[in-house]
Amino acid sequence: MIAYKKRKDADMVLKNINVSQFRNYSNLDLTLKNGINIIYGDNAQGKTNLLESIYVLALTKSHRSFIDNSLIKAGEKSAKIKGTVIENNVPFQLEIVINSKNKKIKIDQNEIKRVSDYINKMNIIIFYPEDLELIKSSPGIRRRFLNLELSQIDGQYLNLYGEFSKILKMRNDYLKKINKGLPIDMGYFEILNDYFIEKAVEIYQRRAHYINLINERCGKIFSELSGLSGLHLQYKTTIPIENQSSLFLQEQLREKLNKMKEAEIRLGVTFCGPHRDDFEFYIDSQNIKFFGSQGQQRMAILALKLSEIDIFKEETKKSPILLLDDVFSELDDTKKNNLLGYIKQDIQTIITTTDLKNIDETILKHAKLIQIQNGQVIDIKEEE
Repeated sequence: MIAYKKRKDADMVLKNINVSQFRNYSNLDLTLKNGINIIYGDNAQGKTNLLESIYVLALTKSHRSFIDNSLIKAGEKSAKIKGTVIENNVPFQLEIVINSKNKKIKIDQNEIKRVSDYINKMNIIIFYPEDLELIKSSPGIRRRFLNLELSQIDGQYLNLYGEFSKILKMRNDYLKKINKGLPIDMGYFEILNDYFIEKAVEIYQRRAHYINLINERCGKIFSELSGLSGLHLQYKTTIPIENQSSLFLQEQLREKLNKMKEAEIRLGVTFCGPHRDDFEFYIDSQNIKFFGSQGQQRMAILALKLSEIDIFKEETKKSPILLLDDVFSELDDTKKNNLLGYIKQDIQTIITTTDLKNIDETILKHAKLIQIQNGQVIDIKEEE
């Protein structure tokens, strides 16, 4: 059993959350503890929905659904999430309203027009059972993960990726026009190429830096969680980018685009660039997507997410909030206790579980316990 050490207050906490007409919640107002909060109850009562509301409040989108309308309670026209965040003892309020047509975001009741001005105000790291899709599923899932994590720690990344996406669409439109023999301004097309290459290289470099930061940490964490060594991520790009200057990378990408030009015109799509990136999980030389057990894959995801705690602290100078959705049901006692050693860092942690027996007694003693039933809090316990 792990000895409990008194925690310092985290420098960022979600103090209160108010949820209206979200998923199965009609109205919920909940005050959270600076340290560990445990939300428990039977399956399908709203525990995961509550964590999702916190995630949406931070990032403006769900980790479970690409369709905003699915977040609105059945029969209602809109959903609202409000939260009071305290950063270094200074409170501020975040708010998001989702309706059938759009969503509005506010900071301290002032509407924010650009998501990039909002998205890194409250940093979130989440682990949930479907995270295994990061290993098992398509490259698009992993690119989305990278984009969201980088947007939280780098205030300019979201704008950068938005600009890149617009240029990519324009470039693809031009390729289709060339294929159809339509008249186009080739001079403007070359300007598009220049902008495309410039933004692509910036994205390559920021993603590579982030993956390097993860690799500096995840192997050690994986070893401590699982007893195995050698975990690392491999960043897969359409041009080799390691230890190369921006100018060299731009020339390499330009050369690659020129080689692919005929095929791109024929199909009307851009084959080279960060929109084709991927990263994969390896233990030594073995890709664990194909050669790892489900237990090893789960530990790899946990190691990835726990690596991000220190990265967020170093890069943003503030603590993330850690959300753990039904993590403990899949772990044996040794791995449970190893994980619990990490969540005793000075960060606010919100855990869901169906059974309090899954949680170490020393954690339960010092945590706030919140029982959820049918979208309502029916019991709260907290140490005096």
